Amino acid sequence: MIVKNVEKKEKNTVSFQVEVDKDEFEEAVSSAYIKNKGKISVPGFRKGKAPRMVIEGMYGANVFYDDAVDEVSSKAFEYAVKEETLETVGRPGISAYDVSDDKVLTVTFEAALYPEITLGQYKGIEAPKAEINITEAEVDAYIEEIRKRNARQINVDRAAKLGDTAIIDYDGYLDGKRFDGGKAEGTSLELGSGQFVPGFEEQIVGMKAGEEKDIDITFPEDYHEGLAGKAVVFKVKVHEVTEMELPEVDDEFTKDVSEFDKLEDYRTAIMEQLVTKRTQVVDEDFGYNVIQKAVENMSCELPDAMIEERMAAMINEYDRNLMSRGMRLEEYMRMTGMDPASFQNMIRPQAEAQVKTDLLLAEVAKLENIEVTDAEIEESVENIAKAYGVSTEQIKQAVPADSMIEDMKKKKANDLIMQHAIPTALVEEQEETTAAKKAPAKKASKKAETQTDAAAEE
Repeated sequence: MIVKNVEKKEKNTVSFQVEVDKDEFEEAVSSAYIKNKGKISVPGFRKGKAPRMVIEGMYGANVFYDDAVDEVSSKAFEYAVKEETLETVGRPGISAYDVSDDKVLTVTFEAALYPEITLGQYKGIEAPKAEINITEAEVDAYIEEIRKRNARQINVDRAAKLGDTAIIDYDGYLDGKRFDGGKAEGTSLELGSGQFVPGFEEQIVGMKAGEEKDIDITFPEDYHEGLAGKAVVFKVKVHEVTEMELPEVDDEFTKDVSEFDKLEDYRTAIMEQLVTKRTQVVDEDFGYNVIQKAVENMSCELPDAMIEERMAAMINEYDRNLMSRGMRLEEYMRMTGMDPASFQNMIRPQAEAQVKTDLLLAEVAKLENIEVTDAEIEESVENIAKAYGVSTEQIKQAVPADSMIEDMKKKKANDLIMQHAIPTALVEEQEETTAAKKAPAKKASKKAETQTDAAAEE
């Protein structure tokens, strides 16, 4: 093979040609004939028995060229990458191929190159960090949630009010006709919970057990197809109205809901738990801000192939997560009014942020000569195996060693950056700005889950 016409282009892409000699190409064509001859019918021959020259005479000498090129191209590309010491990313593309009169194949490839990275400051980065300050009011709020979980529902003989739970039947009509999904019996509805469409729960307020009522509702404009913006009527019957009876907060309550005998000890444990959770959130936010600044200080031009590869992985992850909840990605997009293009637009900023962070950490690991010992690898394998309840051998077979080592190096690079980071006071304006910046990059991955929940409730 011969590599020629190597040309580096904008956006970290490269094109080059690989010339494959006639003997190697002939071998690939012969292989393509053997693979495909059983699919080709030729008059006068049983299926799969027609000689190659007969088939080529009927359909042209190039009838097997596409498959032959597919077979030889992978080897040709790998040869060129090694020969020219190219560091490519993503899948290569074949832009053209040509077969000369003497049967020499020339394939033109296009591929993305690993970007050139210039690191900026990554040590001594200053970023805002919130103080850990849990108040007694937060402990009270936590205990109030526990009280609600342990409350009893008791029937009341009065008009329903916000906070009550009503057991209802409802039957929805659009233009005088029942619509699909608008009828249910014996539904438990907490008034004021926002479980139903806006305006529904508020109109149950004031009704007593045994009463019936027609409720007029206009669905929101962003509701799913068929009912968006439509005015409907629900025929509602209330069977029961119950209110929540909360337990007293005392030592007996403490014994019922915790391992403690005294309320004071329980409050202390809750305070410690809230401090631990808040510390984790604050540390994550601080780490995010530090890494983002390091990324902003770095300069590199991302090839589209890297972003698209990461987006494809994210889409597969979304699909797997939705499948675990009984839904497919196609169904989710349909319910939320998205198509593949709009879904990709939603996740693209997060994909770009992830790729940039990976490039930063990989470059820091290289510059700082970060290495991973065999003992550290074994420890990591054991921890992963323990977390998933499988053997270490299964982890070694499932996770490529190179990939694990690279991830461990990036983790060490991240730790190095954080060791040198300098926390500064977090004022209210900074906190709001940080939250606004983080929303698209850090929290986009949760959007599908949240919207799926909302769609399911509707």
